[in-house]
Parts: sequence; C-alpha cells; structure tokens
Amino acid sequence: MKKNNLLISALTLGTVLVSSCTNDSSDDLSGTDGLDEVTYTNTVKSIIDNNCIACHADTPVAGAPMSLTTYENVKEAVLERGLLDRISRPQGAQGMMPNGGTRLPQAVIDQVFAWSAQGLNE
Repeated sequence: MKKNNLLISALTLGTVLVSSCTNDSSDDLSGTDGLDEVTYTNTVKSIIDNNCIACHADTPVAGAPMSLTTYENVKEAVLERGLLDRISRPQGAQGMMPNGGTRLPQAVIDQVFAWSAQGLNE
C-alpha cells in the first residue's frame, strides 16, 4: 500500500512539474540572444585562419589570387570571387579549396554559408 501511494505521489508530482514548464513564445526564453548568429569575428575568421591563410596570406603564395587576412578580403571573396562555391566542391574536384588539401567538414562549410545568409556580419 505504501509503495502504491509513493508511486502515485511521484507520478502526480512529475505531471505537475512537466505541465508547468511551458513557453508560449520565444520571447519567454532568456539567454538565447545571438545563439545562432554567425559573424566573421566569432566564427569565420578562425575557419579562414586555420584553413586558408597558408596560401591566402597578406602576400598570397602558391598561386592564390588574393589575400584572405581581413574581414573585407573574405567578404569580397564570398560576394565576388566564388569562395562559397570553391569550399563546397567535392574532394579532389578541380578548384576545390583548400587547394591540394582535404575538403572542409560539412559543418564548417555550413557555418560559412550561414554567415553569408545572415548578411556577412563582422
């Protein structure tokens, strides 16, 4: 009998707790501002620095046509030089970047695309 009362009490308490946890809108949530925002400074710069700067330095080497050392350089590469296309090409495809290297993980490519879709914010 005590086990049944304990079980019923636990289930009732669980139901009350679960039903009291609701959000009718995202405005009710706290601490979520900018969670999904991708900016050059918080995300893209480190991707470029870790994967592109070896060739796309202040003075480009290995046939790289431009530097990717600043926000403006990278923004221009997205808007006018096909950076998104180049990093999206299949492994080993002609023109794939990083040139001669391993294709970036899809999650990393997705971050650069998200940055572009969100307005190329610095």
